Amino acid sequence: MINFKEITNANIWKVCTLEPFEEQKDFVAENIQSLAEAYATRNEGGNALLLAVYNDETLVGFIMIGKGTVGNEKESELIKKNYSLWRLMIDKKYQGKGFGRQTLDAAMALIRTYPFGKADKVWLSYEPENVRAREIYRKYGFVENGEMCGNEIIAVYDL
Repeated sequence: MINFKEITNANIWKVCTLEPFEEQKDFVAENIQSLAEAYATRNEGGNALLLAVYNDETLVGFIMIGKGTVGNEKESELIKKNYSLWRLMIDKKYQGKGFGRQTLDAAMALIRTYPFGKADKVWLSYEPENVRAREIYRKYGFVENGEMCGNEIIAVYDL
């Protein structure tokens, strides 16, 4: 069963060694970069929740959830006021076993506890070429809204 654990000194380096398949590497930042971005976001007063994804006691992935922005007034109201599924990665050894879907279920349950305050939506973004992610999120119920985040397509899920 999928569960989340805080990232601590006991598991941080194992989280950093998780990786996607070679053909997926252009679509997701390395976990060490994600950890650094979250650290900077928190230092600037932003919201970032970093969690190791476990199947029972086996580390299978990493997830990062955020809410709002830090000092970027140019962002849309959607981005400013709602949760983001900032990063989600399942290690290549554990893909194709249903852990991605289970991680999405657990993430939505966590977000619905509103750890950073109330919101109506969850958004995420992916590169147009990332057909696999696009299909996974579409099947889950995320809907593309026509907005872009840099060069990435934004998709939205109603809480």
